[in-house]
This record gives sequence, C-alpha cells and structure tokens, in this order.
Amino acid sequence: MDIATLVQILDSTLRLATPLLFACLAGLVSERAGIFDIGLEGKLLIAAFFSAAYAHYSGSAWVGLGAGVLASVVFALLHGVASITFRGNQLISGVAINFLAAGMTVVVAQSWFRQGGRTPSLTGDARFQRLELPFAEALRDVPLVGQVYSQILSGHSILVYLGLAMVPTVWYVLYRTRFGLRLRAVGENPAAVDTAGVSVVGLRYIAVIIAGVLCGIGGAYLATSLSAGFVKDMSAGRGFIALAAMIFAKWRPWHALGAVLLFGMLEAVANRYPSLDLGFVVLPGQFMAALPYILTVVILAGFVGRAIPPRAGGAPYVKER
Repeated sequence: MDIATLVQILDSTLRLATPLLFACLAGLVSERAGIFDIGLEGKLLIAAFFSAAYAHYSGSAWVGLGAGVLASVVFALLHGVASITFRGNQLISGVAINFLAAGMTVVVAQSWFRQGGRTPSLTGDARFQRLELPFAEALRDVPLVGQVYSQILSGHSILVYLGLAMVPTVWYVLYRTRFGLRLRAVGENPAAVDTAGVSVVGLRYIAVIIAGVLCGIGGAYLATSLSAGFVKDMSAGRGFIALAAMIFAKWRPWHALGAVLLFGMLEAVANRYPSLDLGFVVLPGQFMAALPYILTVVILAGFVGRAIPPRAGGAPYVKER
C-alpha cells in the first residue's frame, strides 16, 4: 500500500466515522443517565429523511439540519415518555423506534416525492460543502505533517469538525461539570440523586434530548453531506455499530472516538478494496463489505474484555415514598 492510498483511506475513515461518532456519543450520554438507547438507528434514519426533505424544499442544508434534529428529538422524546414516564422496557421501546422510523421514512418519502421511497438528489447549498482549513494549500507539500493536515484533516464538511469538537465537549460536560456529575450519578444510583433533591426524571429527559440532538446531526450528515439525499434504510446498521463502539469504548468519550475511527477504517478499506488478495488467500467483496458488522459481533460477544454498563441502566426509577 503506497502513501497516496493510505492517505485516501484515512481521509475516507474520517468521513465514514462521523455519523458513527454522533450516534456513539448520543448513546453514551443517554446510557450514562441510565437510559439504554437501542433506537439510535431509528433516530439516525428519521433525521436523515427529514433533513434531506427540507433541504430539498428550502434549498438550504442548514434548514435540513434543523429539521433532522427536530425529528430526531421528537423520536427521542417518544422513547423518553415510554421508558421514563411510563417505565416501560427500554429495549423494546428502542426497537419500536427503529421499526417506526424504517417504515415511516419510506411511506412519507413515497407520498411526498413519488420516487420509490427516496428524496430528490440534493445539489448546491442544499448540501454541506467541503471546507478548506487555513494554510491547507500552503502546507500540502510538507512531508507527513502537510499531508495529514491538508489531505486528511482538511476538505471535510463542517459537521465532521463539529463531530470531532463534540468529543472533548462531551468529556468536559460529563467529567468537569456539576451537571455531568449528576448525570453520571443518575445512571449509577438514582436514589442518592433523588435524596439530594435533584430530579431524576428531569435529568434523564435532558440526557434523552441531548442524545436526540446528536443523532439528528449524525442523520443530517448522512443525507446532506456524506450522500446527496435520502434512500431507503440508508443508515445501514450504523446505529447498532455505534452501540458496539460505545461498549468497546466502555462509555468513555475519547475511547469512543478511537472505536468509531476503527469501524470507519474498516468500511473505508472495504470500499477501497472490493476484494483483497493477501497472497495466500483472496478475501471476496462480500467479506470485505461485512467487516464492520463482523467486528460488531465480535465486540458484542465480549471478546474485548468485560464492559460494565452503568449500574442503574435499563431500570426505571420508582421514587420511594
């Protein structure tokens, strides 16, 4: 593999990891507050559709982003009402969100656009354009540093940089603020938080809304930046891969970044090499395309060490009288 090919793979890795990063951080915040969120896939999908639809109608990717975030937050609140207010099973609620999004996006897309469950292609300002970082062109010929800066880090959508900025932001909020301390405490010992006079229900709803916003941005990125519109089931299991990355990272933001970059690299390699000749064996295209999902199964099977979720995760809180 030459340097140019490696640079192309790393550039693709950053782009392909971005929706996974948003979804992974969304699940991390939600589960840190004790709300398991299997519905990341559904929120990505519903956000992708509404962002593409409204970007098409308005001609503005920013309007599409707002619509995608709003749609994702609505679905997040549905999950919150079912699992927090009515104390339903959080896993079943998340699965229901996924099924609802998968069916609703196709039906509404067909009703609005009559294109077989997809939106028209987005062009111009209806898509987020690539941004060149300062001095990227001047540093292009500098060995190593210039290549990394100008060819790998530069030239991405603003949402890619927003996703990278979210990692230290989520880390700081969770580990350096009073709100973050309370949020993590709600996921570990909600009774103690309630005894201190802090609303467990309120904090969990805030966590669910934050997760909805992050998923909304990730879904909008799929439809208005990574692709040029919405197609059926375009999230393609990314919500579940993000869950696996979150478990792999053991609910820690910086580790989550490394995990999603690993998944993104596998997808980038699969796209770059439809089949891979290792000399002693040829890996077919089907195997290469399945690599991210194989890693997901490996991680969820527990081959990366024991990952202990928040102690109160998945359990509805019932206030003691």
